[in-house]
Amino acid sequence: MKKLALAAMTALTMAAPAFAADPVIGTWKTQVDDGHYAHIKIAACGAQICGTIAKAFDANGPVQSENVGKPIVWDMVPQGGGSYKQGKIWQPSTGKVYNSKMSLTGNSLKVSGCVGPICKGQTWTRLQ
Repeated sequence: MKKLALAAMTALTMAAPAFAADPVIGTWKTQVDDGHYAHIKIAACGAQICGTIAKAFDANGPVQSENVGKPIVWDMVPQGGGSYKQGKIWQPSTGKVYNSKMSLTGNSLKVSGCVGPICKGQTWTRLQ
């Protein structure tokens, strides 16, 4: 019985790094909104997922923006299977914060959010 418990503990310890790196972590390109798009750096924030604006662009290329470095996604809770819920997302073009969820499929991240009955969504593409 002690050997079985030791083997189980060893297996869990070795598996821990696999759980540590969530598949959504990386850099994502947003869709164009109000003539601009951004690169979003998604990272773990404790047990949750958050994202910050890493770079901003318009049709001509990179632009200086006061939004670079600001949080855009926060409090996103991994649900397993590429699903994330209970988060918030900020839309820079309107200044609104939406209750949000995300769904990861391969290199596509569907991000959606609602304020009351108004819902919006985008599909982001993985860069890294």
